[in-house]
Amino acid sequence: MLFALVDCNNFYTSCEKVFYPALEGKPVVVLSNNDGCIIARSKEAKQAGIKMGVPVFEIEQLIDRHEVHVFSTNYALYGDFSQRVMNTLSELVPDMEIYSIDEAFLDVSFKKPEALEAFGRTIRETVMKHTGIPVSIGFAATKTLAKAANHLAKNNDQFRGVLYLRDDQNAEQSLANASVKEVWGVGEKYEAFFKKAGILSALDLKLADANRIREHLGIVGQRLVLELNGTVCYPLSDNPDLKKEICTSRSFGHPIETYEELEQATTTYAGKVATKLRREKSLANSMLVFVMTNKYARGPQYVNYKIVKFPGPTNQTAALIHYAVIALKALYKKGFKYKKSGIIVSDVIPQSGQQTGLWDDTQKPKNKKLAEVIDRINEQAGIDTVKFAIQGTDETWKMRQHNLSPHYTTRWEDLLIVDLDRFGNKEV
Repeated sequence: MLFALVDCNNFYTSCEKVFYPALEGKPVVVLSNNDGCIIARSKEAKQAGIKMGVPVFEIEQLIDRHEVHVFSTNYALYGDFSQRVMNTLSELVPDMEIYSIDEAFLDVSFKKPEALEAFGRTIRETVMKHTGIPVSIGFAATKTLAKAANHLAKNNDQFRGVLYLRDDQNAEQSLANASVKEVWGVGEKYEAFFKKAGILSALDLKLADANRIREHLGIVGQRLVLELNGTVCYPLSDNPDLKKEICTSRSFGHPIETYEELEQATTTYAGKVATKLRREKSLANSMLVFVMTNKYARGPQYVNYKIVKFPGPTNQTAALIHYAVIALKALYKKGFKYKKSGIIVSDVIPQSGQQTGLWDDTQKPKNKKLAEVIDRINEQAGIDTVKFAIQGTDETWKMRQHNLSPHYTTRWEDLLIVDLDRFGNKEV
């Protein structure tokens, strides 16, 4: 079998550049919630010395010196671009597995090995043409090797974004030049063990005794060695493991003191969780609601949570809002300045495996139809065009996003306008 790993290059910043062509070649960064820390950097921003996770206020001089373009996180834009990239990839191969928002494994067994690199160029060109997003591609006999190939393709200009890691001396040389911590699945715990054992490179791990590694790190460690040697331990899955939990949580743009504002924020999060569940064709059996003050601020502190068990599995917005309000009323206390609240649904199951009880009305047909209509309208007209009244319209509590780019692909009012008169009689 042959795998490809397609990974979008500097995904968040690449999404921002699509509608700002003048930013090509310029340093760009994206900030975390409430415009706090750096969470994404373009190649140029990395070269300017900007580190991941650093608070933006600590590097204001660096930003000014290098004329860095700063954006607030635009989740709607990134999610839509991700879907467009994945849709494009699905048209090029018979089978694929979406691994993350900006990565996908492809089954490329239908291609001859000698044709893979040319096929990789085709993938890159097609994704760029359809979406404007640059990607890097690694081909190999296993997922772990494909990950390694992708890392090399992305970070070495000589490969021009595409590398087929064959089982030959060139592959061994590539693995010898890769640190063991760059191997897919190697975390801090594994890295510390490997370092003590003298396993410093990916090649060292490939040449290690798989059974001995299993004695210390279990079957997961053994599989790392086997995969590096070309034995498939992780086949392609078009239905990756179902998420056991789904969470939506944000810090507020300013401290909240009133119950009404806290209710608006928390029910909005409940609605977003419900939408995620329906999108993934899943149902939840329970919910955890939490509230907290800012632990770094002066004044009284309060952190608490409440778990609510549903009478039956559901993904309906009305039901999740109902139970979120029940929990919130039990949690809310006057006299505190709340900084954050959140919703975590648990015991998630596939929608196809639903079993309802005699008295369970969490999946009423009329609620299901209502949700379908609302989802369809919001997909066409923009996020939260239609929502429940309890979620409110005064969203002053929302997180700070002073550098938010327009929702070019998900809101009608943000559609990019092209002035054709500027082109005169030229063809566009």
